[in-house]
Amino acid sequence: MTFSRVPPRISPAHLPRGTAASSSSRQGRLAPSQQSPLIAGPAQSGAGLRPPGLRQLSMDNSEDDPTIFSTHCMPSDPRFWATVTNSYLGTRVYHDTIHVNGVYNGAGGHTHRAILPSPLNVQLEAPAGTKPLTETFTLDTNTGSFLHTLEGAGFRASQCIYAHRVLPHVLAFSVSIERLTTGNKPITVLLPSSFSPESPDLGLQVGPDFQGARYLHGHTLTPEQPGEPQQEVHMLWIPVPPALTLGEDEQDRTWDFLTVVGGSQSEAQGCFAEALQLQTRGDLYTVHADTWVQLWAGCGLDVTGPLALRQALRGSLYYLLSELPQPGTKGFINHGLSPGGLANGSQEECYWGHIFWDQDLWMFPNILMFHPEAARAILEYRVRTLGGALKNAQNLGYRGAKFAWESASTGLEVCPEDIYGIQEVHVNGAVVLAFQLYYHCTQDLQLFQEAGGWDVVSAVAEFWCSRVEWSPQEKMYHLKGVMPPDEYHSGVNNSVYTNVLVQNSLRFAAALAKDLGLPIPNQWLEVADRIKVPFDSEQNFHPEFDGYVRGEEVKQADVVLLGYPVPFPLRPDIRRKNLEIYEAVTSPQGPAMTWSMFAVGWMELKEPSRAQVLLSRSFINVTEPFKVWTENADGSGTVNFLTGMGGFLQTVLFGCTGFRITEAGMTFDPLCPDLVSRVSVSGISYLGNKFNFTFSKDSVTLEVTAHAEPWAPLLEAELWPSLARLPLTPGHKVSFPHSAGRIQKSSP
Repeated sequence: MTFSRVPPRISPAHLPRGTAASSSSRQGRLAPSQQSPLIAGPAQSGAGLRPPGLRQLSMDNSEDDPTIFSTHCMPSDPRFWATVTNSYLGTRVYHDTIHVNGVYNGAGGHTHRAILPSPLNVQLEAPAGTKPLTETFTLDTNTGSFLHTLEGAGFRASQCIYAHRVLPHVLAFSVSIERLTTGNKPITVLLPSSFSPESPDLGLQVGPDFQGARYLHGHTLTPEQPGEPQQEVHMLWIPVPPALTLGEDEQDRTWDFLTVVGGSQSEAQGCFAEALQLQTRGDLYTVHADTWVQLWAGCGLDVTGPLALRQALRGSLYYLLSELPQPGTKGFINHGLSPGGLANGSQEECYWGHIFWDQDLWMFPNILMFHPEAARAILEYRVRTLGGALKNAQNLGYRGAKFAWESASTGLEVCPEDIYGIQEVHVNGAVVLAFQLYYHCTQDLQLFQEAGGWDVVSAVAEFWCSRVEWSPQEKMYHLKGVMPPDEYHSGVNNSVYTNVLVQNSLRFAAALAKDLGLPIPNQWLEVADRIKVPFDSEQNFHPEFDGYVRGEEVKQADVVLLGYPVPFPLRPDIRRKNLEIYEAVTSPQGPAMTWSMFAVGWMELKEPSRAQVLLSRSFINVTEPFKVWTENADGSGTVNFLTGMGGFLQTVLFGCTGFRITEAGMTFDPLCPDLVSRVSVSGISYLGNKFNFTFSKDSVTLEVTAHAEPWAPLLEAELWPSLARLPLTPGHKVSFPHSAGRIQKSSP
């Protein structure tokens, strides 16, 4: 099922004069009755992992397990079927399409993720007339596996589908048949397939078989920009027979079916040979599943609270981690994180696989906390596409870099509607904020000195200085004709969210220049200090933009992003007024991540009851049974909406904990919402250290578990307001009464 390309970004009532409203939309979603009513935790032990299909997952046991999602019936809408992805490949179970990271087809605003036909589009069936038959579908986040089980009289058959965690060029499924009773009658299962080696986006041709695998290769039909190379795709796969039979003398048996994709014939063949070696040893699945178990052992987010909340947290973190490489992976090239993830993004579907501010503002902070290597790879995507951003700014008549509202391979603007590409300049501020958080969290100067990070930050600073206009009347700099995150309003002047980001970008650029020993252009701090930040002193709140009338409906989180995630000092009474005013007028049709930021705001203000209401509301977009998110609360829009997951994860990871990444350290100010009595975060990365942070309503426990980097400094916790300093010695837990404070380098 596909959707039309244009999102419902501006309602006709809010369109600027002379702009035609589009009749198409990007909507589509589960009915409210199918939503989860309401939360991700430590993995199950990997000890004793059996081959796929023989390790059974009982629905009775998974009903209170936040890590396993089971059902006896797949959703009627295939958009909500589970996805299996890794850092290179993605697909939806039983879907006819594979997407390859960074492979797009189509020119300009028509570019989209290229469709590669999927040999995995096979669903296990029992022969007609097999009775009685119990059918179960399970997504096991512990092992990154989707399992379909058929159990009849005397037999159990299972199909396990996974995107290999260690071999990112490999998608695989296995089929197992197990005899449950005595007897030697052959047992047959069916594997119907409609695979066809054709694609609307790739010129494909069949090549010679390789080590028993079929071979398909070709290239994209149309590059994003004239003169760009057409990207190559090479696929090897083991063909699937129409049926499999467990012989008379066999008790059980497993068959593996590999699909391997590469950017060249040699890459595909090399990856296939590597996978075949693991398969021959019987380790293909075990290596994959064990690696997932190890990942969860060092990375977790869980609460003592409602099961639905725990499931939503686990599912969100699982889907986000699924898009990232295994920690320690060398040579990984990130091509950006799209709102619908790597399993989605074909033409007219899920924003076509384009990269938005969603990556930098909504997903990135979570990734940085657990997986700084992957966070750096995301920033390197912005470095690689800086050339396109420079051209975007030049095309609009400005200096510096204007990152695309919708970006694909080159960084040139590929949004089909000009108004967004021209006016949503706030994407620049989100990009620089991601670089800023990374720098404060890792002190990785090499990225900025040698790997292009400084070029991005300084080019954005130059853009802001060329984009603002001086107002002689107000003696301030104005930023005119922009669209803020609230896309119901376009062509406005002085969006408070955008202008605060301008201020933040310029001040960070100046501070970074000082650290790098570079000159600081005078204009940077002049614009930062004198740009207009709209504020109504009579009503004690920030109008969204010049001329905003209190009570006007807004689309999504905008002003409430000031304070978090955008660093901006606010008095508690102003923060409260902003939350109250905009909570009352935010559209219920807005995207999923909005209510998460209201929840964070109420946590800042120490309002556990109001925070709980917004926390519960922040994941109503979870669909059952596989915790797939939709963009909008009515079931429409992008699936599997990583943006919404990212905002929701930040609600607990930054809201409940009070974590803020600053130049001086990582501050904390924990709070448990009403229905949550304990929060546990494990595997947090800070300055080359790994630590766990657990708290209840009464106490806080910190433990540095490892120096992940040899240069990692010793840390301490400074408690407020006492200013007591507690050394955080690796391997030793430190507990103290509930308190705010800061994790920082140890003082001499």
